[in-house]
Amino acid sequence: MAHEHHHHPPQRALPAERAAEAQRATWVSVAVNLLMTVAQIVVGWLAHSQSLIAHGLHSFSDLLSDFLVIYASRQSAHPADAAHPYGHARVETAATLVLGASLALIGGGILWQSGLRLQHVEYLPAVEMSAFWVAIATVVAKEGLYRYLIRVAERLRSQLLIANALHTRADAASALVVVVGIGGALLGWGFLDLLAAALMGFMILRMGVGLAWGALKELIDTGLEATQVEAIRKTLLATPGVLGLHALRTRRMAHQALVDAHVQVDARISVSEGHRIAESARARVLREHPAVLDVLVHIDPEDDLDPDFTVARLPSREALLDELAKLLADLPPPERVVLHYLGGRVEVEVFLLHDSFASLPALRLAEGVLAERIKDHPAIRSISLNFHIAPN
Repeated sequence: MAHEHHHHPPQRALPAERAAEAQRATWVSVAVNLLMTVAQIVVGWLAHSQSLIAHGLHSFSDLLSDFLVIYASRQSAHPADAAHPYGHARVETAATLVLGASLALIGGGILWQSGLRLQHVEYLPAVEMSAFWVAIATVVAKEGLYRYLIRVAERLRSQLLIANALHTRADAASALVVVVGIGGALLGWGFLDLLAAALMGFMILRMGVGLAWGALKELIDTGLEATQVEAIRKTLLATPGVLGLHALRTRRMAHQALVDAHVQVDARISVSEGHRIAESARARVLREHPAVLDVLVHIDPEDDLDPDFTVARLPSREALLDELAKLLADLPPPERVVLHYLGGRVEVEVFLLHDSFASLPALRLAEGVLAERIKDHPAIRSISLNFHIAPN
């Protein structure tokens, strides 16, 4: 029995579903970090290990970041409203900025304290063996948590979740440094424990600055990477009816992006056909680039980037119709007048009733007379007369 296989395009996760999955992963992280925070700080204090205490503070910062993720994912899932027409996704970005700044402060504090203690290493009490075993358990727990979080983050394309997962991986890596530092201290080199704490402080500081800088770039509307912009450009240019693309702007919005594009179409098509081309271009980008949240397509009849060609300085339709009434005074009243604002001038198409002229030569003669009248006109380049051979 034959079975038909239907291929459907991948469905985008709804904001509510996305938020629920992000929160589920984050609560797992909360449980692990809460356990490791308590274990490291208590054992570090009892076993006289400065690096383990410092790592406990790092785990505590993980805990703070988890609660920031939970708050941000809930807020960003709220639909767009009058006050936030683009939605609430940038709550994630703001949370990432707060997380990065807090990490930078924690890392700098650990680095500072370690430096002070290194000046009096001979007065520090000996590190005990229990600290070594807790440090090893920390490495295993953090690496396992990282592998889980990064899978969820990549599936949801969440920059904040990716940041949180990378934070956990760095925590696992720094725990290895703590293992070495505590091991060295147990062998008699007490300063290694403090060096491990200082190195870990530097790692936390560096990561915090990186996260904060990335979020700050998004908040000031830094564009997408050049390769992504070029891919979107090719998609727009491949849309039937699009003759050119002379402005393309992008900006990030949490896990998605917004795109503005100026596309050029045939100058003499109707407004409705131009609108259809714009909607077709928008739909094509949304279909081929899942990371794009929305596309604003501006239709241009020509390359309008040159400020000399701005239509703002040309007369309005009302003003031109007043002038045309004088120019066409000896002709029958027109049925319809179409204006084309092109190249800094106006081209006029006048449509007359079918019985306005007895023959085509008479129509052409009238056009020649009009051409003489507007020869030195500052705004009107040409006037063409049109009529139907038979009535509609």
